[in-house]
Amino acid sequence: MKNSTKPLRIWLVGASEGIGFALLVHWLQAGHCVVASSRSAQTSPNLKRLQQAYPTQLRCMNLDVTESDGAVDCVQQAWSAFGGLDMWFYNVGLYQPMRMDEWVLADFERMMRANYWGVVRLMLALKPYFITQGHGHWVWNISLAAYFGLPYGGGYSAPKAALLNLAESLQPELAQAGIRLQVINHGFVQTRLTAKNNFTMPGLMTAEQAAQRIQQALAGTSGFEIRFPFALRAMLSLLKLLPYRWSLALSRRLL
Repeated sequence: MKNSTKPLRIWLVGASEGIGFALLVHWLQAGHCVVASSRSAQTSPNLKRLQQAYPTQLRCMNLDVTESDGAVDCVQQAWSAFGGLDMWFYNVGLYQPMRMDEWVLADFERMMRANYWGVVRLMLALKPYFITQGHGHWVWNISLAAYFGLPYGGGYSAPKAALLNLAESLQPELAQAGIRLQVINHGFVQTRLTAKNNFTMPGLMTAEQAAQRIQQALAGTSGFEIRFPFALRAMLSLLKLLPYRWSLALSRRLL
């Protein structure tokens, strides 16, 4: 998307609200063509309004990334909607904070399916299309939570950390194939997910503010990682660099 002047074909997975919806509005206003996916994309009031305003630029497609069935069919539909794709943007996130006495296996599994396996399923099905095309841009919205596991959030941060590790390992091969991979690690954003938190969230921003930061980074000279805000990123990076006896002592204070 860097300084692009021509309309792009984008598949936005996780588009019905929050950062995804804010990015969708921006891209449509900029003249891009977007396939917008979510579990109920075809019945979402937000997406219905946009469909009426941009009937030739927007296609809505239901997709539940936690379900293995239908992923290949969805990829085929997304690819054919506008005769190919220039960008695949994965914006799905599932979060459930849990204390130790609240652990439920099903919640861990749901977060892993949404935050990690959903990317892998779509990636495997999309790869042949992008390889044949010879170019493309993949963007995975991960989280600063991938930097360091904090109390009560391990079910969310663990698959996010796995996804970041996967992206690091895949980037060189994808680059050789003409596919640019970028990751986004951002902090707290006002959404239905962070509404579950009962603590003060440093650097909290609106979905529109976060989407603006992401769009500016994608249109600029950003490298592999897009990360913000600075203060939270610096704090979590420091925890990762410290010896565990210090970093875990600090995180224990959050209990």
